[in-house]
Amino acid sequence: MPHYQPPEAMAGTPAKATLGAGTVLYRVHGSHRPAAAFNPRPAHCLYGGGRFDSTGCDAYGYLYAGLSPESAVSETLLHSLPFDPAGGARLVPRAAVAGRRLSVLRLTAAVDVVSLLTGPELAAVHQDSWLVQAESRDYPYTRDWAHWIRRHTEPWAQGFLWSSKRDPGERALVLFGDRCPPDALAATGDEAVDFDGPGGRAWLDSVLLPYQARLAP
Repeated sequence: MPHYQPPEAMAGTPAKATLGAGTVLYRVHGSHRPAAAFNPRPAHCLYGGGRFDSTGCDAYGYLYAGLSPESAVSETLLHSLPFDPAGGARLVPRAAVAGRRLSVLRLTAAVDVVSLLTGPELAAVHQDSWLVQAESRDYPYTRDWAHWIRRHTEPWAQGFLWSSKRDPGERALVLFGDRCPPDALAATGDEAVDFDGPGGRAWLDSVLLPYQARLAP
């Protein structure tokens, strides 16, 4: 974790990337939540929660997605999943996929996000790869940094874009519900993949295979 708090002022200029209307996003989410609905529940400031969730210190709806199915799946299901020292496949617990599905969405309007893809882009917000590669034990700190970046990019930054920790060649993103226009996301018409069903399990195993992982029996 970093040994310093965010500074009062931002010396650099955060990099802006625009995701155009029509951009296709892939989201792994609980089937109880509509595919395009932002998560309204703030995380605890210290315990649980995701990398860039809102907290009571900065409350906003948030929605994580990937620019590919592989990004969405690997960021969600391979989180802190260790490799087998004996060389076997990593096993994704069945509980990790229970009640979950992958949905395909598209942006109905262009959104501007803070790009955190390169060293200079991270340095512009006083950070390095730790911000987007830290494990869950450091998420209270990454959330605090996210709140700071949001404050210094208000009102234009509607989310963050970064290289997936689990697959650096893929892109992950978070969108902020308080800054995106209403109905910013719409379903594409592609059928959701329910991970609980036989077809969903087979599809998921095919995506996990290149990552030396599969669903546990």
